[in-house]
Amino acid sequence: MSRPMKGRNVCNLPRNDRFGPLGRRNEQNGEIIMTVDEYETIRLIDEVGLTQEECARQMNVARTTVQSIYTKARRKLANSLVNGIALTISGGEYRLCDGWGDGCRRGYCHRHGREIGASERSLSEQQEEKHEDSSSS
Repeated sequence: MSRPMKGRNVCNLPRNDRFGPLGRRNEQNGEIIMTVDEYETIRLIDEVGLTQEECARQMNVARTTVQSIYTKARRKLANSLVNGIALTISGGEYRLCDGWGDGCRRGYCHRHGREIGASERSLSEQQEEKHEDSSSS
């Protein structure tokens, strides 16, 4: 029996959930479905600029899981762009944050539209950052 899939933290649903060629409807090409968690890896890694490791912490999954999700998302995105196939963002295994959960307090919550400053982070998170900085020196 396989282990149950862990819900992945997602800070917000996409503002637009359907993309495709303009000016024509090409039903022959079908449609590509990108899951919400795949979208979130694209947002965090490509738009926000996080590493896969930072993305994994934000989404509360292993780095190897993020790597797998990200690879699938990039393939779907490339297929849609190169071949002119409609892309819809829907479904997946995710947990939508409330804007103040553990994942969001790491500083990359899309719901707030900004990076959370150090003064707003919890004391334990600030201490964890200092510990990481001192151990890497």
